[in-house]
Amino acid sequence: MNLNHINIVVQDVDKAVNLFTKHLGFSLIVNRNSKMAVLENGNNFALVIWGQELNHKENTPEYPENFHIGFYQKDEQTVWDIYEKLKPETYLQFESEPKKIRNTFGFYFFFEKLMIEISVSPFKDNIA
Repeated sequence: MNLNHINIVVQDVDKAVNLFTKHLGFSLIVNRNSKMAVLENGNNFALVIWGQELNHKENTPEYPENFHIGFYQKDEQTVWDIYEKLKPETYLQFESEPKKIRNTFGFYFFFEKLMIEISVSPFKDNIA
């Protein structure tokens, strides 16, 4: 069984699309009036970005404590490269620079209230 897609809820769909296409390797399939967008990463996986206004709410959505999405990288240099590309983006908040976390190396950052992890895969043979 393969994961087909994940749906994240954000306040600013266009900023989320920018983050995932410009910095995290996704391609835009469709952006429906900045209210909902679908992106793909070339591995039969889609990311659905759902605008909070479609939920008929104005506030930035809340995620449960410690909920996050993560993206594995092939090595520490790739993690550093992504970090350096993301750092200038003023709409992102970083917990720290890349460092040893658990049994790998990486960092966490926040887009709105969504935590995102970039780290080296502890299963290196599975990463292209």
